[in-house]
Amino acid sequence: MFDNADDIHPLFAGAPSTTEFKKLRKRIVRQTREAIDQYGMVERDAQDKDGAPPRWLVCLSGGKDSYTLLAVLYELKWRGLLPVDILACNLDQGQPGFPATVLPEFLERMQVPHRIEYQDTYSIVVDKVPAGRTYCALCSRLRRGNLYRIAREEGCSAVVLGHHRDDILETFFMNLFHGGRLATMPPKLVNEEGDLFVYRPLAHVAEADCEKFANAMNYPIIPCDLCGSQDGLQRQQVKQILDGWEANSPGRRQVMFRALMNARPSHLLDPKLFDFVGLARGSVKFDANDGAVPKLR
Repeated sequence: MFDNADDIHPLFAGAPSTTEFKKLRKRIVRQTREAIDQYGMVERDAQDKDGAPPRWLVCLSGGKDSYTLLAVLYELKWRGLLPVDILACNLDQGQPGFPATVLPEFLERMQVPHRIEYQDTYSIVVDKVPAGRTYCALCSRLRRGNLYRIAREEGCSAVVLGHHRDDILETFFMNLFHGGRLATMPPKLVNEEGDLFVYRPLAHVAEADCEKFANAMNYPIIPCDLCGSQDGLQRQQVKQILDGWEANSPGRRQVMFRALMNARPSHLLDPKLFDFVGLARGSVKFDANDGAVPKLR
């Protein structure tokens, strides 16, 4: 780690010297690097014609997850393990009482290149969403559209988000319970226009670790007063279910997360993923114990 006063990046200045924190930091960095490598987030031969590295738009909301994301990406870059340029971006959505000076002052102090964009999506969401309904879906669409625009304007190849392991699990169960599909947030995807990647480098990192890290670093956390103020959200309900399972069986979240990385189409029911009609006796031979998956259609 870069604990030398002459070498350390400002994002890590004042980091606790305890063994517990060093283990936490090492675990988050390792898991983030694993996700970046496993899902191919650093494009091969992605330099532009001038030889410049890819540029990532790292979205910073002011929450614990995005602070952790920014710090860990800078640590990987600092070590020479992440050959990209980073531009931090905060989208000020016009929420009443939003502390607009906190993030610009923090990013200036941390010497992080950044862009602060003001777009009053709050008024649109409040106007369009009926009373009693949650804001999340519309708010997310408006935010994502603006972030894509900013990424294009800044010459970025990817929009990088701070969703962690628990976000991915919760989304899976929300789709299962309410959407009637097996799907979640992928660590890497291409936007609908096909011109930008969307990355989630914290895909393997637990929410509790993000919270411990950001609190230990004393980053200036900004709560989301738009959707965070609404009761009865489906995501909150799913989180409570997962919390209960985790309390009764510690480690359950990690087991479920591993299941998302170990899908067997032949043991599900989707004929678009596996050729059940064409399956014949003797046509497929595999050892069910070796993890092999029958040939897909």
